[in-house]
Amino acid sequence: MNLLVPNLGSTSLKYQILEMPSEKVLGRGRFERVRDYGEAIERLRTGGVPVDAVAFKAVHAGPRYCGTFTIDDSVLLALEEFLPAAPAHNAIYLAAIRAFRESLPGIPLVAAFEPEFHASMPACARLYGVPAEWLAEGVRRYGFHGASHQYVAERCAALLGRQTRLVSCHLGGSSSMCAIDRGRSIDTTMGFSPQSGLENATRHGDLDAFAVLFMMERHGWTCGQVREQLAKGGGLAGLSGIAGGDVRDLEQAAAAGNVRAAEALDVFVYQVKKTIGAYAAAMGGLDAVAFTGGIGENSATLRAACCHGLEFLGIALDPESNVRGGGDRIVSNGQVAVVALATNEELIVARRAFQLLTGA
Repeated sequence: MNLLVPNLGSTSLKYQILEMPSEKVLGRGRFERVRDYGEAIERLRTGGVPVDAVAFKAVHAGPRYCGTFTIDDSVLLALEEFLPAAPAHNAIYLAAIRAFRESLPGIPLVAAFEPEFHASMPACARLYGVPAEWLAEGVRRYGFHGASHQYVAERCAALLGRQTRLVSCHLGGSSSMCAIDRGRSIDTTMGFSPQSGLENATRHGDLDAFAVLFMMERHGWTCGQVREQLAKGGGLAGLSGIAGGDVRDLEQAAAAGNVRAAEALDVFVYQVKKTIGAYAAAMGGLDAVAFTGGIGENSATLRAACCHGLEFLGIALDPESNVRGGGDRIVSNGQVAVVALATNEELIVARRAFQLLTGA
């Protein structure tokens, strides 16, 4: 079975065509700094490889859809219902699903939802202190980037030769972290929506809800106006004043003396360091920290900054190993291993979709 897996991130579109169950990659491609996803989808080419099904790394469709499902009208309605909670993601996936429905009629479409990996989180990490009626309507911590964190857990176990107490740092245009205790997610930074947790490129991270209410009442803003601001003008872009909030641009600007860009990077690094410490406490210790995503995998400077000052936890990043080499690698193998690797969300999605479609 040949599975096409388009992975639409908040700032990128990449895809793989995998032959299952061999997991052989028949084709792949990537578009960076995407502004028009419709145009990017049109440019996606299979190179003549026949496609038996399309599997999406879907994001948020509420409590009914925290697994892997064949896409029908009910799934689309749920994606639309939770569009206000994940506007930067659900909109592009809805557009992509409809585009593939049109261009590949009769081909099964599958949604592997990101919260699936986080279903193992205990109630103490999952529940918010909100009115009972809110809980009944599905307001809780779902967690996202599940396919990435699952892949990181499996890849680190292979690299290190054992299951570990691991902090997975998926750092990119969209960033989150996950506490993984011997292969199981027990906590993660993103909550009810992908808006929460670490600062993202253009989306705010954790924010006091009453600050939002305060600004809405002061300025008479509508929900739509606030959503637009926080989804497209917040995060690292809001902190730095640099459109797009791309860390590569921020690092360049900070090196040239841009104080706001430097402060934005400091905020980001502080959040990562603080969370590593918190997750070590949640797991009763720490064996490994993994960095992935566009920033985590590729920015030695950010990795070093995020690990600096965490020696008391047993993290001692070797400066030379951190900047040397490429590919999946252990950059420090002290008391706490530090790993840099390329995530492979498409592989996890393909496995889930193949299992659903074949019962294998």
